[in-house]
Amino acid sequence: MKGLSGKVAIVTGGGSGIGEAIVLRLAEEGCRVALFDINQQAGEAVAEAAQGEVAVFKTDITDMDSVESSVAAVESSIGPVWMLVNCAGWDAPSPFLSQGPELWTKIINLNLYGPLYMHHAVCTRMAERGEGRVINIASDAGRVGTSNEAVYSACKGGTIAFSKSMARELARKNILVNSVCPGPTDTPAMAAVVGSGADAEKWKDSMARGVPLRRMGQPDDYPGIVAFLGSDDAGYITGQTISVSGGLSMC
Repeated sequence: MKGLSGKVAIVTGGGSGIGEAIVLRLAEEGCRVALFDINQQAGEAVAEAAQGEVAVFKTDITDMDSVESSVAAVESSIGPVWMLVNCAGWDAPSPFLSQGPELWTKIINLNLYGPLYMHHAVCTRMAERGEGRVINIASDAGRVGTSNEAVYSACKGGTIAFSKSMARELARKNILVNSVCPGPTDTPAMAAVVGSGADAEKWKDSMARGVPLRRMGQPDDYPGIVAFLGSDDAGYITGQTISVSGGLSMC
């Protein structure tokens, strides 16, 4: 992609799934990637597999002090951050009425507060320099809602609205903010929820039948649009919400 080589990019949740795929693609494009993940060992494995420069920063994105410390370390050791990709996320699907505040708080802290903390730490520095890109990995759940994922859907809908607001606030600072919304994706996080075996495969097949392209997403389906939005070719795109979901959401 045009203009990515040598740029510094932070990717949260880069130790597995979609985040891992994004880290590997940006490194391949020539970015100097800072991988943020709570799981240091997983992050180191991704860095070792990368064809390019990847540095791992153990970071708890639900803790603002941890976020600020890691962002400061990136800027001092690697360079000024050009691109922030907020990818870290988590859910434990179940009917809302069977849940309680303890679970809601955990979901909200990771999926909503985490990106807020990251924006504040990174975009403050971007605004001082007058340039930067932010790509928030939201979800089609935030656009159309998903059964058994009410609080997660609320967080992702909030991320989409927040992204639009930040795009308006930061446009004069030449900071572009966009959201990418994956559809159902076959990741380790999903496997941890649905398990394995015949029942899990049956559930995945039923999900795939609802997608016009007749398959679930794979982590490698998303890095291309993220790289594009961080590149010079996307220099006039901000405040947009782009679904990458095999046609599941057409809005």
